Order: sequence, then C-alpha cells, then structure tokens
Amino acid sequence: MSRFHARSLICCAAALLFTTADASEEQFLNGLEGRYVGKGQVRLRTNRQPINISCTFTSTASAGSLSLKGRCRGLLIVTRAVGVDLKASGGTYRGSYIGAGSGPASLSGRRQGNSLALTIHWAKPINGDRRASLTVAQAGSRGLTLTTSDRDPASGKTVVTSRIMLQRQ
Repeated sequence: MSRFHARSLICCAAALLFTTADASEEQFLNGLEGRYVGKGQVRLRTNRQPINISCTFTSTASAGSLSLKGRCRGLLIVTRAVGVDLKASGGTYRGSYIGAGSGPASLSGRRQGNSLALTIHWAKPINGDRRASLTVAQAGSRGLTLTTSDRDPASGKTVVTSRIMLQRQ
C-alpha cells in the first residue's frame, strides 16, 4: 500500500472516531432532556445543617448544549431559581450556573461515563474560596442527580452541599 493511501486511511479513521465521539455526546445530552421533579437537601454553608427541598426542572438539549432550568423550595417559604447552561466542544464543557447567593458562576469540566464532572468558579467567595464542584449524573433511565460539593474551610474536608434527586415526569 502506498504511503498516500495509508495516510488517507488514517485520516478517514480519525474522522470516523471524532464523528462517533460527537454522536455519543449528542446522544448523552439528548438523554438528559425532559421535565423532572424530585427532592433533596441543601446546605447554605458547609458547617450548617441540611435543609430539605423539593424541586422541578426542565432540561433541553441539542447536539452541543444542555440547559437545566428549575426551582427549588425549602422551609415552606424559600424558593430559589437554579440553572445550568452548558456548551460542549471537543469533549470539554463550559457554561454557567445559577443557584448560590453569589450570583452567576462559571462552569467547566468533562463527561465521565454517565455524568458531567464540573468545576464551579463562584462570582464571590463561598465557604472561604471561589471553587466547588457540580456533578450532573444520569440515574437509571429516568433519573437525574445534581450534586454540589465544597471544601469546608475549618476542616479542609469535602462536604456535599446539595444533592437533588430527580425523576423524569
């Protein structure tokens, strides 16, 4: 086989791999689309007791983006808007998060299996710094779990600051 044909085959194989990866990402994102309801807990600070919450979310997806918009209620009177907007590019996700009292935060990360592992960069310090993590994970065929974790400034340990378990309606 000539070098030209070998190079052409390698280029075609590489193109197929990247096309498959993009199709896989699109399939993953489309699998998250839907209307969800559920419950969970949230800590306003790492050293506070969790508050029980109930939430509703709507998720829309396209070939390279995901948008989660919702509302969570706790203590019978407190309601907070929660939202995630992400764009996928070459296996990397970037976007924004709304839900903490610091204002819009930036997100960046990657997909790991059936979940998105994202780093949150808060608009201002929360729990002593401006970093935390958010995981958006498929839970079975109809579920979605949103988990935020942050470092406790007193102990240095990672604390789950919110976990919301949702089911598709």
